[in-house]
Amino acid sequence: MYERGKTYDEIQIGDKASFTKTITETDIYIFAGISGDFNPLHVDEEYAKTTVFGTRIAHGGLAASLLAPVLGMKLPGLGTVALETLTKFRKPVYPGDTITCTVTVKEKIPRLKAVSMNIEWTNQKKETIGKGECKVLPPSAQA
Repeated sequence: MYERGKTYDEIQIGDKASFTKTITETDIYIFAGISGDFNPLHVDEEYAKTTVFGTRIAHGGLAASLLAPVLGMKLPGLGTVALETLTKFRKPVYPGDTITCTVTVKEKIPRLKAVSMNIEWTNQKKETIGKGECKVLPPSAQA
């Protein structure tokens, strides 16, 4: 039923994968419950109107979490272990925005049999809302 992800040897520099999701009101409230972050900027429209954004925005961590299905399900895929991530937020994500998280393999690290990738999050307007990097251990050939 499950197919192992790409191994270190199968991955090539330049390989890409992405995941797209529309951020809903429900996502924001569930993320607030999971994370414990009930900052009114995310959950109270009247408060959010008084901020620089003029309306509620999604948690940065919610958009950043769209990396998980890319790494765990697509590239490298099932069996991947994330070692580190770096995320730089560039623009807010609003309820109803459709966010795409794309990773691109930039380096293979032979000593660790790890892979380093660039990450970019974009919205439906093709605006970059975040950038980053990650390092992962792809699944082994035996997995």
